[in-house]
Amino acid sequence: MKRLFAWLMLAFGMAYFILPLVGLTEFSLSMRRGEYSFDAYRAVLADPRFRDTFSYSVVMALVTIAFGILLVVPTAYWVRLKLPGLRPYVEFVTLLPLVIPAIVIVFGYIRLYNTSSWLPLTGTTTGTNLLLMFGYATLSLPYMYRAVDTGLRTIDVATLTEAAQSLGAGWVTILARVILPNVLVAVLSGAFLTFAIVIGEFTLAALLNRPAFGPYLQLMGANRAYEPMALAVIAFGITWACMGLIQLVTRFSKHTKAAR
Repeated sequence: MKRLFAWLMLAFGMAYFILPLVGLTEFSLSMRRGEYSFDAYRAVLADPRFRDTFSYSVVMALVTIAFGILLVVPTAYWVRLKLPGLRPYVEFVTLLPLVIPAIVIVFGYIRLYNTSSWLPLTGTTTGTNLLLMFGYATLSLPYMYRAVDTGLRTIDVATLTEAAQSLGAGWVTILARVILPNVLVAVLSGAFLTFAIVIGEFTLAALLNRPAFGPYLQLMGANRAYEPMALAVIAFGITWACMGLIQLVTRFSKHTKAAR
């Protein structure tokens, strides 16, 4: 009876998530009356704004991932090695983006860094892009930190550090050539999650007036019928591709360790 109930709950959950996706995909293919076609997808892919906004979001995602790795990996490593007593407080700070809305973060940025403030970042394109990158890094911090912290739990950080120091390695060398390769799978998991967050984020980019993919998706939804559905399917596919890459990287790592 318990097994039957579990299967029924699984079927209900799959139907709850899959049926709307099927309906969304079916509608995106119905731009041509009376038959299915990829006209909506062709219209979206031929739109220069799609290429511009998507490429902008991809670049911002890569920059955010690089910044997140530089921030999170040394922090998580140092907390685990030297400051274990601070770990609960660091975890609390990294969880704050889950309870503080993105709109609060971006209005705080605008209030602190507008053109009349002590650091007028919003007065230039580069400064605004920098603020957007910081916002993306903040939103992805809970996922990046937990992925890296989980990876650090699987290795003996103290022993690896002592061994590297006994061979004359400095802190930068230890992080780059000892710690990072051992937690690479965890870092990649956090990186793929960050990529998915940046591609679909709307609030920060819209209020900072940046040409990102999220605001473009909202703009299309307000003015078109079939093209936004095609964009939603594309965004969903990108997100699931990131999830699939995480699974592939994890399985590859497990097979590599088993072979050793």
